[in-house]
Amino acid sequence: MVNARTYPLWRDLAMREDLPKEALKTVIGALCAPATTPDGFDAQADRWREEVLKAALPALLARTSAKRLRGQLLVQADEKTLAALAADGIVTAADVPAILRHRRVWAGLVSALALHPGQVEAAITLLPRLPGHEVEQVVRDWDPDRYTRTKGAAPAPPVPQELFDAVLEACLTPLAAYLLHPEPEEGWETVSSFLKDWSLELGDNSAWAMLARCPQRWAQLTAHPVFGAAVQHLLLDQAETQAFEDARLRAADPDGEELPADPAPALSEDLLLACLPALCLPELADLPNPQVTARRTLHHIANRVRSNPRLADLAADQLHAAADALVTRGQLLIWAAKQEGDHEFDGRVLRLAEDLALLSANPDHLAGACAQLARLDQPAVVSPTPSRTLIRIIDNTDSDHDRPARLLERHYEHRRVQALSTLAANPHTPHAAVTDVLNGLHPAELAWIAEKAGGPDWFLAAAAAVPVPEDEDDGVVRLLDDDELGKHPDPAAVLQSWLDSPATGEILSRSEVYRAVVKSRYRTLEHLRQIPADEILARHEPEVALKILLDHCGRSTDRWEALAAAMTFDYDDEKITFGQLLDSLDGAPAQARTS
Repeated sequence: MVNARTYPLWRDLAMREDLPKEALKTVIGALCAPATTPDGFDAQADRWREEVLKAALPALLARTSAKRLRGQLLVQADEKTLAALAADGIVTAADVPAILRHRRVWAGLVSALALHPGQVEAAITLLPRLPGHEVEQVVRDWDPDRYTRTKGAAPAPPVPQELFDAVLEACLTPLAAYLLHPEPEEGWETVSSFLKDWSLELGDNSAWAMLARCPQRWAQLTAHPVFGAAVQHLLLDQAETQAFEDARLRAADPDGEELPADPAPALSEDLLLACLPALCLPELADLPNPQVTARRTLHHIANRVRSNPRLADLAADQLHAAADALVTRGQLLIWAAKQEGDHEFDGRVLRLAEDLALLSANPDHLAGACAQLARLDQPAVVSPTPSRTLIRIIDNTDSDHDRPARLLERHYEHRRVQALSTLAANPHTPHAAVTDVLNGLHPAELAWIAEKAGGPDWFLAAAAAVPVPEDEDDGVVRLLDDDELGKHPDPAAVLQSWLDSPATGEILSRSEVYRAVVKSRYRTLEHLRQIPADEILARHEPEVALKILLDHCGRSTDRWEALAAAMTFDYDDEKITFGQLLDSLDGAPAQARTS
């Protein structure tokens, strides 16, 4: 047993160049043995031992060739130390078997080994043993000192071309294999019908990160016999988006260049033409569950065109045919009633309309998209209760913030009329289909068209010509504070009109309505009874309900226990009103219990 106080001596011995070879085994054994005392393991002394061994490790490994002794030293080092020793050439490919007996492969070790030309091939053989998400790190972390290197220090050598190619191939392989057999993962059968879709699994970040490092090879790679399709998909999905983001970051730098008004595209026309075979996702054409996958695939294609607008002209016939096929196969224009709890319903209808407006030339399909927009619920346009702070902030920036068109945008409720204007801009959309929708729009939506929408002249003229009944206001539910309510002959009736308005059915607006009613001094118990119980008790002024509950439950233990049992209010539970909650307590005896 080595005394803990003698560790510095053993360190100095280990680092002496004139240490006899016969002493190595003893020194290594002393520094590798856990620190103990007659009473057992000594944690503090062992930390000292580890620090001493770490300092002595390079010298010991440089002088030790015996595999068993090197293995004894290597097992003591952490990943960072081993990678640093491999980068210095002290740990070599010959040590890898000993290292892997106790550790898995990690990217830093592969990079460090490959810094030495004679070990590049050995490093490449380790790539299949890396977890898939770590393979790209071999190149990303090739130069770990890039942010800390001092001025004048030698830069890291370039990544060996054979290593770069091997990492690129390893990152592209999963996507290439998926495109050959686009099958769902294990357990897919148990997923809900609305989520049974894997048609968007084409954006592998590692593959794109590698591809982005070699733009000079894109043209060659799009024609690769194995990886060509994967490269085409990645370029269509990522290249323009990445170029814009890079330009935006450069413009945000105080010393960076200004973001150009019309930046050059990342993909040349020749490259776009080379990617056309992948444009409409042919590999995913026969996926099961087409009601979901066809819709999502259509949206994926549309996003590609939005990122690469030149495709609309370069591949017009291809896009039109793909849109027709997906609509037909997925039966996307057959209306299905909105299910309870399906919060994505409106978004799916809006996305479908926008995607068809961009991709389709089929008048029947475009008219069907218009019809689906017409069947969506009317927006709930609410002007919030005046707030001194809010008014002070908004009035300094936008004195017209209370206009219907602006209020419509506050909760993104303008998306329906925005989608309609996009459909109207498609020359293949029947005018009558658009006009039918215009006649059923909310007044604020018509105001939005007048103020905000672009589009053809016939569309703007048709919207302006929609007749408005003389007795109809601008369709905005205007929440008033008590000072304004007091000027009304029947404030309670105004509060009731808020509760009866469509705004209480719209998820983003109803909380504002409930808050305004609960906070008003003109509220009555009848108003409160109509509001969901969790809004009264947990969200808005819970003290308002305190006196009501005290009066209602009184001295009845049963009613208090029933109240405690009823107040769960889980997010997904069916909402009960405050009135239903009170009524549920009436089954309990009202009289007080005596012990």
